[in-house]
Amino acid sequence: MHLIDFFIGLTLMNAMTHFVLGTWKARMFSAFGFGNIQNILYRVLNFVISLGLFLYKYGTGGLVNNGIYTGALAILIIYFITGWYWYLIFHKNYYKNPEI
Repeated sequence: MHLIDFFIGLTLMNAMTHFVLGTWKARMFSAFGFGNIQNILYRVLNFVISLGLFLYKYGTGGLVNNGIYTGALAILIIYFITGWYWYLIFHKNYYKNPEI
């Protein structure tokens, strides 16, 4: 493993963490401060860095040949698309019935 591979994985997983926290309106410190908007912005930065480093090292063909990165990227993109929906459903249901 090369050091760049470590940073590719680190920034990809960090993007997921900060996107989840930002979507669910949790407060966690990021490079841009506290708050959900700051976490979402930090997620974008991590995602761009990870994808940029990956494409720099492996090219677009690497996405086909590297199943681990492609799988993690797929989950991240799926959550990017559906995260707000899940938050609205579970948040709304929780406050209707907080004993759940």
